[in-house]
Amino acid sequence: MPGIHARLSASGAKRWMTCTPSVALEEQFPEGSSTYAEEGTFAHSLAELIINYNLHNMTKAAFNKKFEVLKKNQYYCQDMQDYIDEYVRQIWEFVNEAKAKCKDVIVLTEQRLDFSAFVEDGFGTGDIVIIGDDELHIIDLKYGKGVGVTAEDNPQIRLYGIGAVEAFSMIYDFDRVKMTIIQPRLEMTTSETLTVDELITWADTEVRPRAALAMAGEGEFVVGDHCRFCRARAICRARAEYNLELTKMEFSLPELLQDEEIGEVLRKAEQLANWVTDITEWALQEAINGKKWDGWKLVEGRSNRKYLDDIKVADKLKDAGYDEAVLYEKKLYGITAMEKLVGKKKFTELLNDLIEKPQGKPTLVDESDKRPELSSVQSAKDDFAEQEAPDGSK
Repeated sequence: MPGIHARLSASGAKRWMTCTPSVALEEQFPEGSSTYAEEGTFAHSLAELIINYNLHNMTKAAFNKKFEVLKKNQYYCQDMQDYIDEYVRQIWEFVNEAKAKCKDVIVLTEQRLDFSAFVEDGFGTGDIVIIGDDELHIIDLKYGKGVGVTAEDNPQIRLYGIGAVEAFSMIYDFDRVKMTIIQPRLEMTTSETLTVDELITWADTEVRPRAALAMAGEGEFVVGDHCRFCRARAICRARAEYNLELTKMEFSLPELLQDEEIGEVLRKAEQLANWVTDITEWALQEAINGKKWDGWKLVEGRSNRKYLDDIKVADKLKDAGYDEAVLYEKKLYGITAMEKLVGKKKFTELLNDLIEKPQGKPTLVDESDKRPELSSVQSAKDDFAEQEAPDGSK
């Protein structure tokens, strides 16, 4: 995986194209990482190794040597192996589909794609590039499962498509670009296909002017879902003012809120909660580093007691006459931990008939959510009632 990133990266395109001055703003804050990002990077490395071996780009001995190294990584587990195997399976379906139309299909992995013709110093890395007679196919792996990512109108994979067109259109004769995002942990595979002309027009009319504003640190601050990836999100004034507007909502005269007002509160509440969490976590870290906030102080939080040495505790109790059998509890791993231990495929094969998944508690979500809407009001009431104990407690 590349060790450097473009200032206007493809992965951050949704943010910098929407909120152009955020690029300059967040450069005041250090870049960070997370276990999720590290896990995703490792998943890409595992997928790249397997695909390159299947493409006969390395010997079996070389593959086995590198695979053994990857298996020692903290993020490797059978669960990840199963998800990556599913991703690789889909890759070969796409490759075979291309081969059915073209004899001389080219398959490239981890390809650097330069779109600097439209974005200054812009480049990214395409996980898979499949080149056929009429079609160029870009495939991007998303290993995360927190948020579903679709290919339609997705600026990141469109920029990869632009970079691939710039790299290969002079050599190969294709007139359309297919862009696919595979998110195996959510069982999501989505695609968008544009003609080369449509993609270039988008880059020229949408990307180029927004990129110019972003590089200059100009334009309007725009608050939205993209804020969660901005390093300045905790103390961005535009985001603060936007969220504080919730407390200034002008409600109509009746004593009770109207239906449309309740919908508006629900729409803003999630963003408000996320903002409060971000600013609280940022203020705490600053306080730990020595910052003093007016009216606030840093104290020790609550904690739970724990044994210094489990074995010594058990030995002392046994010496005191307690039976060892009563000192330990034995129980199965939880379902998530067990699935990770044995792998999703094997888990399903062995235990599918011994697992039940109760219907989830009814939840209000934005209408853009991909889950199907509950069709029965009474069913929702019954489901909610099942969550209640006889005395009314949860």
